[in-house]
Amino acid sequence: MIQGLNKHFESRIRLGVMSVLMVNDWVDFNTMKELLSLTDGNLASHIKALEKNEYIEIRKAFVGKKPKTTYNATKLGRTAFKNHLSALEKFLNR
Repeated sequence: MIQGLNKHFESRIRLGVMSVLMVNDWVDFNTMKELLSLTDGNLASHIKALEKNEYIEIRKAFVGKKPKTTYNATKLGRTAFKNHLSALEKFLNR
């Protein structure tokens, strides 16, 4: 077992979501879906899990008459993800 891994980031989709949010401030749903080649439902379920753990925050707004949902990594999420990546690095460098 690798010490320090965060089970919330074991999914390749959650890894992808967090990776996108680490290098971008706010990313909208459609952009995230396209970047990761996901279906609406698949992305939504993983977003919910990350939000539940307070790793991401969600902002809902209207642009004209269309709803627009955007996501951002929280401070807690950024720290947890960096720690997860550090644990992976340490494992790979052994």
